[in-house]
Amino acid sequence: MSHPPLVTVLVLSYNGKHLLSDCLRSYLENSYPSYYLVLIDNGSTDGTKEYVESNFPQVKVLRTETNLKYSGGFNFGLKYAFDERNADYVLITNNDVVADNNLISALVETAGKNKEAGFVMGKVYYHEKHDTFQTVGKKYDPVLWNGGHIGQGEKDTGQYDQIAERAWCDDICWLVKREVYEKTGGYDTEFAFQGEDFDWQIRAKQLGYKIMYTPHAKLWHKESMTIGKSSPFKAYYDARNPLIIHMKYRSADEFRRYFHIRFRQLMSSSFKQMIRLRLRHVWANLSGMGSAIKWGIRNKKLTWRHFV
Repeated sequence: MSHPPLVTVLVLSYNGKHLLSDCLRSYLENSYPSYYLVLIDNGSTDGTKEYVESNFPQVKVLRTETNLKYSGGFNFGLKYAFDERNADYVLITNNDVVADNNLISALVETAGKNKEAGFVMGKVYYHEKHDTFQTVGKKYDPVLWNGGHIGQGEKDTGQYDQIAERAWCDDICWLVKREVYEKTGGYDTEFAFQGEDFDWQIRAKQLGYKIMYTPHAKLWHKESMTIGKSSPFKAYYDARNPLIIHMKYRSADEFRRYFHIRFRQLMSSSFKQMIRLRLRHVWANLSGMGSAIKWGIRNKKLTWRHFV
């Protein structure tokens, strides 16, 4: 009798001790028979490591000496999971979530039945509105490339109850196949936060892997509990990283069309923030865009032809 694939669940936390009880309990109660739960303490200063070791002794704690940011922290865990735990799959998950007890089983089953699946996601609901979707995947957009969330704000009435391929997805919670990690190396730490999942999906899709969605895996997300829905930190990376991704992978014509739209969006956002006297947000937008342009020039991905 064959053993079920081994899954390592990675939860990343930076000063998020107050969020961990609900998250870790939900994963510890999971029905899947072969998994290992790991908390990556990403240089926290709030006693996260001691709290988890005291209250959840079943959970392995990996601690980084400094904050490696989102992509670096998860890469630290991915290396441990695949190299030391010899996992077949890794489940990457935020710390502000509550998982259904069938979540891992449903994700693994879908991955096993779809050999080209590189990433698998499930239904993600808002924690405050248990029957309302935050996302069930993302759309393709010919100009923006990474379109909006499918199902966002809709009540679950069974309209997304079919297993399906998606253009893109969010890494709030996704299952990653070992061979995808081995061939791509995980997250690109150039994208410390925001866009890191999109970049990884692009590289995986270039190798022929697909992004799959299953309705049988369910998760509830306390949205943006770690960084806030609107913060200068988030605004900076929202302005910076999508521009870099388009420079990195798209043609000059495609980038030009995207940049014209994105520039207007950022200027409109900055104007609104200025009216509200939220000057740190304005500076974050402008400095994020400036950082992206510098990256393009430094990496010879951006020339005057991109703007003519």
